[in-house]
Amino acid sequence: MAYKITDDCIACGSCTDECPSDAIISGDDKYEINADECLDCGSCADACPNDAIVSE
Repeated sequence: MAYKITDDCIACGSCTDECPSDAIISGDDKYEINADECLDCGSCADACPNDAIVSE
C-alpha cells in the first residue's frame, strides 16, 4: 500500500528529503508520490508539517 499526498500539501518540500527511494516528485500545484517506487516506509508522512500524506 503506497502513500498519497492530499490537497492539503503546501509544496514545502519537507517530504522529498526524507524519501529513501526518491519516489516523490513535484507536481503542478503539490508534490506527488510514484506508487511504483514507494517503499511504504512512512518517512514522508512523518516529515510532513501539514499532515498531507496519508496511506492509501
